[in-house]
Amino acid sequence: MSDATPAPNDRPDFDAVTRDIADVPAVEVITTVAVHLMSAAAVNLGLAEEGPEHKDLDEARKLINALAGLVTASATEISSFHAAPLRDGLKSLQLAFREASVVPDEPGQGPGEKFTGPVFGG
Repeated sequence: MSDATPAPNDRPDFDAVTRDIADVPAVEVITTVAVHLMSAAAVNLGLAEEGPEHKDLDEARKLINALAGLVTASATEISSFHAAPLRDGLKSLQLAFREASVVPDEPGQGPGEKFTGPVFGG
């Protein structure tokens, strides 16, 4: 039977490869989380290379709602320089969701629209 615990010399030095979270500016944490939410939503909308293989609109809706809440709540805290591209990405995902839906939500009822207001093409 082998021991599953790595020897002390085999363990990574996490102090050497990670920064202390206290040193990370809030704007960096917020934008990083937003980008992760955007990426996951895009995959669940079938926009990744694999396309429909990972399409799951229920999951995409949840991710877009979370993204909209984060972007809306943090916009005044992170400046328009950082918030504007996040808003653009959010709107693109909301429009892609509407396009991917067999029966699109009414304007104002789509994912994240309770935070952003109705999203129209353009």
